Amino acid sequence: MTDSSTTCDMPRGELTVRVIAMPADTNANGDIFGGWVLSQMDAAGGIRGVERARGRVVTIKVDTLIFIRPVQVGDVLCVYTDVESIGRTSMKIHIEAWAQRFRTVTREKVTDATFTFVAVDDEGKPRPIPQEG
Repeated sequence: MTDSSTTCDMPRGELTVRVIAMPADTNANGDIFGGWVLSQMDAAGGIRGVERARGRVVTIKVDTLIFIRPVQVGDVLCVYTDVESIGRTSMKIHIEAWAQRFRTVTREKVTDATFTFVAVDDEGKPRPIPQEG
């Protein structure tokens, strides 16, 4: 189904969001909408971005989004984030979503992507990301 670069036994990054998939989030086939998963990933990336930028960030780009496996009702979606790179005003955050399958301890990587966020000021204009430290 996928190559080895999209699957592994351990998530990459820090657990940032956990949420249960509910029936209202399904498509006609009974699978969770990809858009719902994408929105959870965007929220997790925003959390990590705000922490790193020490302020407001906005999503400007999503790269290499891969849906690996479907998410089912009752699964707990666990979203992991890892800051890959930081520019003057923008940063790339690698985001993985893993499903802990309903009523089991089994977990599977279901989605993988890289998001780009830009730090912005109160007027929505790009601002420098502070140095770590």
